[in-house]
Amino acid sequence: MTVSSFFNRASRVLSSSNFLLLCTLSGGGVVAYSESQTGAERPSLQANEPSKKKVVVLGTGWAATSFLKDLDASLYDVQVVSPRNYFAFTPLLPSVTCGTVEARSIVEPVRNIIKKRKGEINFWEAECIKIDSSNKKVFCRSNIDNLVGSGEFSLDYDFLVVAVGAQVNTFNTPGVKENCHFLKDVEDAQRIRLSVIDCFEKAVLPSITDQEQRSILHFVVVGGGPTGVEFAAELHDYVLEDLIKLYPTVKDKVKITVIQSGDHILNMFDERISSFAEQKFTRDGIEVQTGCRVIGVDDKVITMKEKSTGEVCSVPHGLVVWSTGISTLPVIRDFMKEIGQAERHVLATNEWLRVKGCEEVYALGDCSSITQRKIMDDITAVFEAADKDKSGTLTIEEFQEVMDDIVLRYPQVEHYLKQKHLRDFSTLWKDLQGNESKEIGIEAFKLALCHADSQVKSLPATAQVAAQQGAYLARCFNHMDHAEEHPEGPRRFSGSGRHKFLPFRYFLVDNWNAFERVNYLSARDIEIL
Repeated sequence: MTVSSFFNRASRVLSSSNFLLLCTLSGGGVVAYSESQTGAERPSLQANEPSKKKVVVLGTGWAATSFLKDLDASLYDVQVVSPRNYFAFTPLLPSVTCGTVEARSIVEPVRNIIKKRKGEINFWEAECIKIDSSNKKVFCRSNIDNLVGSGEFSLDYDFLVVAVGAQVNTFNTPGVKENCHFLKDVEDAQRIRLSVIDCFEKAVLPSITDQEQRSILHFVVVGGGPTGVEFAAELHDYVLEDLIKLYPTVKDKVKITVIQSGDHILNMFDERISSFAEQKFTRDGIEVQTGCRVIGVDDKVITMKEKSTGEVCSVPHGLVVWSTGISTLPVIRDFMKEIGQAERHVLATNEWLRVKGCEEVYALGDCSSITQRKIMDDITAVFEAADKDKSGTLTIEEFQEVMDDIVLRYPQVEHYLKQKHLRDFSTLWKDLQGNESKEIGIEAFKLALCHADSQVKSLPATAQVAAQQGAYLARCFNHMDHAEEHPEGPRRFSGSGRHKFLPFRYFLVDNWNAFERVNYLSARDIEIL
């Protein structure tokens, strides 16, 4: 598939045909602005009907955009706050660094997105600087330079959707912020592209020695995750297919190095994928240094320490791209201290994406992590709910009646059955007792499920997860009133009744039946994700 045809499909995730216009500045930044239409109706700055609940959305990334795209805004008074007035298709950022895809092709103005939604949505280009959950208020500040007035304002909310993303994690390594490039946004990608060209232009100057050329054309990628590996591959192709033709005198001086602190690159994936990537890099001449931790970076040298030997070495470089994971933004850290989550790395939410300790605040995407409740915490309540005749023992029939609710409420149980190669709970029962007709007591019941919680896993910080979370939460908001009278979630084992909604479940893209069953995403979104 060609790049153009791929993006033609990818861009349909926002159901839009208009793209953001970009102006490249001398420093490599990007100025984004939305299209204006003569005669277009100006959004009202006044609040909607008082009867509508106020929903404030922080962010315009994958989670927030997916939420806004599927939300029925006619039901709420919706306001969006973000320092970035466009949505970026971030999986293609490595391609932007090398010109495979132009930056204007992967961005879309937020105002173009919200004007196509049912109902009115107001957008404010500003940064949230404080969340006051006790008073249901957010404080914001405009990041536009030369603004008349303070540019500070506050917004009240009934529901707050926090989808601000995260920042690059430097691990407080000296010199990283000053001497490294990051790859989190469109502006980052364009700066990298300009810096790569600058390295080649400097290397061919007549006054540069052979050793200096090798140093200038040494490109270092710190971090062996998906972003770092993809950028290294894109840069290799860019050099091989384009740059050595333009700069033939230095074609043998170019070197690309990937530094990874772990034992393998892409170690969060299957071992076969990691092994294949390492072999491919070896064939392409990309050096992979594993088991190394960077301890300092300056404008000419990167210093690292080998974990196994403790040996410290310094390597000259021309450009360093830092891609070692993410950390929490300051506004989220302050919010976490306020609600008693100061010891955590990211916001903790329940399975319905509600922030723990804040009933009206939801968190999506990279700034949050779902805390899956363990079945062993509720094992007694589950047993008592299944024991309808209060006999103190369970039959297979009694347990099968609550089986669906258990799988919905505790998805790790389903993963456990698959990991044990058990077809269903009947097989688990037979495996435990040797006879499907026998009854079991609570101790045997605990024994059967005591290892299920080992299958609880955190979701990766990817665009796919964020997009699915946004679509899920929009569906919950659209059906909130209906769910009050007709709850659709699993039963409350620790209480009475049922949960209003099904808990969030992340589905891999090849699980079409799962997508169709819960109808979280449209067919177009499934095709893209």
